[in-house]
Amino acid sequence: MFDQPRTLTERVEALSQTYHGLHGEALLRPMVDREFKGRIALVSSFGTESAVLLHMVAAIDKSLPVLFIDTGKLFGETLRYRDELVALLGLTDVRTVRPTALKIAEIDPDLMLWQKDPDKCCFTRKVEPLAQAIKGFDAWITGRKRFQGGGRATLQPIESDAGFIKINPLAGMTFAEIETAFETHKLPRHPLEAEGFLSVGCYTCSARVAPGADRRSGRWAGTDKNECGIHESMLSAAL
Repeated sequence: MFDQPRTLTERVEALSQTYHGLHGEALLRPMVDREFKGRIALVSSFGTESAVLLHMVAAIDKSLPVLFIDTGKLFGETLRYRDELVALLGLTDVRTVRPTALKIAEIDPDLMLWQKDPDKCCFTRKVEPLAQAIKGFDAWITGRKRFQGGGRATLQPIESDAGFIKINPLAGMTFAEIETAFETHKLPRHPLEAEGFLSVGCYTCSARVAPGADRRSGRWAGTDKNECGIHESMLSAAL
């Protein structure tokens, strides 16, 4: 996939050494402008913390491809927030990625798969569509952070997954730094955040978060599921 005569692991190690200690825009800029110029995309949910990373991308290259996965079960507020941020930041290449109607009719005919098999629902509505959309790129950018806990607690700024390099420019940022970025750049908040939805995904699998609870505790509440699969080995299976 890469022109460089080295394995993916070696490529990650080399990049990690070259850009050690950098995060945020300082890490993102050379990835977009130099290392993966024309071969990198941002995958964004346009969720409650997404505006910070989208703002960084807009400051570097407003034409960078932004992949937005529309599962067909998103809050209307999320779709309107996406439109607001796209207009505000001047992003010019936001691509909506979604499962085909034929696939949904085949796998989820009664639209209740989210309740019966949430992993399969995520795979069908998010992982498979992303696997198709990400083809043609060498690297993609995520907005994950260590403070989100779980499997993200040891997140590295640069990693590999399913044959791609993943850049996590916000990995080492604290929640306080995210909040400061919102205030400094006067970024609008996701409208559902004020109603207690501190992490927003599909309306079927997102709930309000109790005061003082983990910000992602409302995702797939009442189950042991805490990831949709696009950041796990499921992407390899879809590819």
